[in-house]
Amino acid sequence: MASRSVVILASGTGTLAESIIRSAGDGYQVVGVIVDRECRAMDVARDNGVAFEAVIYKDYDAREEWNRALVDAIAAFTPDLIVSAGFMRILGEPVLERFGGKIINTHPALLPSFKGGHAVRDALDYGVRVTGSTVHVVDAGVDTGPIIAQVPVAVEIGDTEETLHERIKVAERALIVRVLNSSNPFAAQ
Repeated sequence: MASRSVVILASGTGTLAESIIRSAGDGYQVVGVIVDRECRAMDVARDNGVAFEAVIYKDYDAREEWNRALVDAIAAFTPDLIVSAGFMRILGEPVLERFGGKIINTHPALLPSFKGGHAVRDALDYGVRVTGSTVHVVDAGVDTGPIIAQVPVAVEIGDTEETLHERIKVAERALIVRVLNSSNPFAAQ
């Protein structure tokens, strides 16, 4: 299997990006990290010798303008695959038009349940006993693309949003690495 080039999109602490970078090998190589704001994910890239680019959302007057800048930043790395790893922006039409079918996302719930940015809180509020993590293809909807892989995580008595989310992150890291190392990361697993 030839190694795929991967670009990571990140917005936060970079723990998922770090796991992806450190687990790279025969299946894939991380060629770049792109962030939408100043965040620890930039340090993670720098500390691991991976190029990074900041396309700061607030620096643009319009969402469309930011999306076009994001397209240019991604294209500069010529990736085979783009991973949205804790990237807290909805990708717009310019990005999907250029890279549709090449973008996967991790989500901290078992889709199609609990879509959106508050999935862990929503799962707790609903009272589920099992939630988890999903890797899916990014499409024009919010967490609506085809599901690639999922892993369950039990909700424990007394869980808070923070404690549950930390356990989901552990499962999520292993899941995305497994998907990236598979022979076809877009095939259901």
